Amino acid sequence: MACDTCTITVFFQDPFWVGLIEREEGGRYSACKLTFGAEPRDFEVYAALLDHWRQLRFSEALPMERRAAAAKNPKRARREAARQLSKAPVGTKAQEALKLQRTEGKEARREKSREDKMAEEERRFRLRQEKRKQKHRGR
Repeated sequence: MACDTCTITVFFQDPFWVGLIEREEGGRYSACKLTFGAEPRDFEVYAALLDHWRQLRFSEALPMERRAAAAKNPKRARREAARQLSKAPVGTKAQEALKLQRTEGKEARREKSREDKMAEEERRFRLRQEKRKQKHRGR
């Protein structure tokens, strides 16, 4: 699936280096987190993206507003770039998308756990009923 834009931000999140991959396609925004061990070099990040792109689990696509690209004053563009580099690397959209992905996974785990618990209770109930029948028959 082709992306309109795709950005990766690598930052240190104790105790690992993490890559935050954000993609925008067709007016939709989604994000994914890729964990590295030691500090990765540029070619290692690129190789990881090439090797694992199909296995990455992006968050649910969120709608986003399109902004028209306007010509900027070069000094203003340089100031904005410096401001972006100085602030925290994880954006609110990315945080929201990753939080949504975590909550969906949590709900799925809870539902599966609930079903497993109900199945185990049903199995135990049937086992008790069989034991009662066996005792009632005098065996």
